[in-house]
Amino acid sequence: MKLKTLIILTPILFPFLCEASTVEHVDFSDFSLLWGLPFVGMIASIALFPLIAEHFWHHHFGKIALFWTLIFLIPFLITTSFAIGIDLVIETIIFEYLPFIILLLGLFTASGGVRLKGTLKGKPSLNLIFLIFGTAIASIMGTTGAAMLLIRPLIRANESRKYQMHIYVFFIFMVANVGGSLSPLGDPPLFLGFLKGVSFFWPLNYLWPHMLFVTALLCATFIVLENYFFNKEPTKTFPHHSDEKFGIDGKLNIILIFIIAGLVLLNGAWKPGIDYYIFGHPISIQMITSNIGILITTLISVIFTKDETRRLNGFTWFPIVEVAKLFFSIFITIIPVIGILKLGNTGQLSFIINLVNDEQGIPIINMYYWVTGTLSSFLDNAPTYLVFFNAAGGNAEILMTTLSKTLIAISTGAVFMGAMTYIGNAPNFMIRSIVEENKIKMPSFFGYMIWSCCILLPIFILMTLIFF
Repeated sequence: MKLKTLIILTPILFPFLCEASTVEHVDFSDFSLLWGLPFVGMIASIALFPLIAEHFWHHHFGKIALFWTLIFLIPFLITTSFAIGIDLVIETIIFEYLPFIILLLGLFTASGGVRLKGTLKGKPSLNLIFLIFGTAIASIMGTTGAAMLLIRPLIRANESRKYQMHIYVFFIFMVANVGGSLSPLGDPPLFLGFLKGVSFFWPLNYLWPHMLFVTALLCATFIVLENYFFNKEPTKTFPHHSDEKFGIDGKLNIILIFIIAGLVLLNGAWKPGIDYYIFGHPISIQMITSNIGILITTLISVIFTKDETRRLNGFTWFPIVEVAKLFFSIFITIIPVIGILKLGNTGQLSFIINLVNDEQGIPIINMYYWVTGTLSSFLDNAPTYLVFFNAAGGNAEILMTTLSKTLIAISTGAVFMGAMTYIGNAPNFMIRSIVEENKIKMPSFFGYMIWSCCILLPIFILMTLIFF
């Protein structure tokens, strides 16, 4: 839209932007499970198209995502009335999609400007150090921040190896998921818990045994597989790229990553009680400040990072474009699924909610773990966490104390089992995209699930027997 046109329209649009919404909320009580088919179609497209029509998918994934979005959106707007339906779509975009993609964009841009200099040799010991270090910092800068910071140096270290797919699979398991379990900054579900009243240090105090247990087993499994594949390498010599000393280019971006993490924390900790309205929806000043701050931080990274640093880092914008297009469709088509889930015992998915409490309403701990985790593997793990947080009573004070085992089960299920599929947690898909962009083969959607079922499921079963 031209600037002149925008100036002309501003007086007309301003009242709608600044007034509170009076539109009714969508009632999902009459919605059947058939409304979830566009979401299933979107997920099936992500899973199948790269297998059966890879070239077509690579060039037209945005159009396919748009197709499934419209397949849901058109009948949805007709059924609910345009005003009611579009109001919910706008709410989803403002409060869920935009904060999600702005955060990813900021971390992706800043981390892409950090380059480790010197020759890195992808030996088993170095790769294990990468995984452990990434897991350790994921709760400080978030799973997305840690993953985006370390994935390119890890690729560079192993670029001469023939067998390296397993390295990035474990990177997704550990750095992009398990590592984020010790703070609200680590993973979106825990951040939602923080917003609902769970204390900032509760995850650290209560989830560290579970995190260390899973991490230790994954490290042990990785080193066995890594040594096996490393011994199969045709050559164990690594190319010497240059005589440059080991160091870091783009140090400013490390500071920017921590600023982004601080802005995310600000959004949850600062509550001045000031709201503005956009298309009739109240948006807190802290949310506006956080998102604008992240965008400014992104711009600073773009302006002050040398193009040569990004080029040597193998940085391109394609992964974030792919994630933005695909997850826009996922966020829109998942609306009825989450809406029906939120109805609890009165919705079409009541049988799922009824699995986690007995007839007296007492929580069944292991079922909270598995049901939350299973749904988090395929749905957005943040709203899934919230659904079962509320199913367990929704009182943060009680869940942190009397029902602490229930909250532990919900938290670990949402965070850990986000690793089960590429769509369980946003960094999973982005890691896959970055790795494949570097001409490294990654498992297909179902191929990845074979890895996760063979490696993660036995660990999660053991975890159930020991902790739940």
